[in-house]
Amino acid sequence: MNGSRPRIGLVCPYSMGVWGGVQMQVLGLGRALRSMGCPVQVLAPCDGLPPEPWVTPLGNSIPYAENGSIAPLAPDPAAQLRLLGAVWDERFDVLHLHEPIAPGSTLTSLVVKPAPLIGTFHASGTIMPYRWINGVVRRLADRLDYRVAVSEEAAQTARASLGGEYQIIPNAIEIDRFAHAEPWPTDGPTIMFLARHEARKGLRVLLQALDHLPSDVVLWVGGHGPDTDALRADFADPRIQWLGAIGDEEKERRLAGADVFCVPAVGGESFGVVLLEGMAAGTPVVASDIEAFRDVTGEGSSATLFENRNAPALAAALDRALEGGPEIDSRRDAGRLRAQQFSMKEQARRYVELYEVLAEGGVPPTPARTPVR
Repeated sequence: MNGSRPRIGLVCPYSMGVWGGVQMQVLGLGRALRSMGCPVQVLAPCDGLPPEPWVTPLGNSIPYAENGSIAPLAPDPAAQLRLLGAVWDERFDVLHLHEPIAPGSTLTSLVVKPAPLIGTFHASGTIMPYRWINGVVRRLADRLDYRVAVSEEAAQTARASLGGEYQIIPNAIEIDRFAHAEPWPTDGPTIMFLARHEARKGLRVLLQALDHLPSDVVLWVGGHGPDTDALRADFADPRIQWLGAIGDEEKERRLAGADVFCVPAVGGESFGVVLLEGMAAGTPVVASDIEAFRDVTGEGSSATLFENRNAPALAAALDRALEGGPEIDSRRDAGRLRAQQFSMKEQARRYVELYEVLAEGGVPPTPARTPVR
């Protein structure tokens, strides 16, 4: 490399044309790496135009049901040929695979291994590719030169099927985009929800909780999904504003303008980056009391946690957050500080240290078992 930054290929198996946590992490990391002078290209399926000029589209995706969600994957041969062509043309120093054993581009990268490979594991819970694990897939996973997980929960899920050790590098956010957003105007006490409309994201629990809240409370519901039509039919409350899919700028402004950001996911979460986005915006966060969210919020010191799946408990927590007061103010201030610990720039710096060692043919230190904060 002669002292220059290594050339990195970020490989994502999920479509960049579909909103998702892994996709947002890949794009954010790409932006942070490029700001550090690191040549980066994202290789991923794209349904529609790529979101950045440095994203190489591999073709359209096919939706697969997984872990209570829909995974937009592209395992077809045409997508794999586009991947191989891009890899050979770009001659990357390191390939960084996100969800390395997901069907499609990352698994193909493991098979051909055209450069040193680092893999980041995002998922936790019951994951379809992990159910297929056999000796062949384990041997493919062993082609990774270094393994990272976004949380201890994600590491445990991967370790149970693949073995190995995993460095914990948490998900991150682009702090400034949320901390300096112009607040979206509101007409009264406003709660915001933003996630895919599917059972594991807990929107039904929030809509049930709305029945227990004062009549002047407004609920912004961002996103869409397989449950949207049924939920709209079941909850015809005029206080609910169904926003549909919203762009990044509107998301940042609405997070800054809302009085409370609610994340009522019922399970299947390995981290909880959306909590950090609300914290960075300076908005009180109310979230379900599940393991991943306890970790992100410092055991509830930077957000109000409620009993999972319990609509009356959620209503009580939202009511307290809307009323405000010293306890809520303290958690909001702690949330701002907590979000600063998960800066995308810091995540990129840690990855660059690994990239540089791998690009020079070295071996990074053995991954630690405990999270590094």
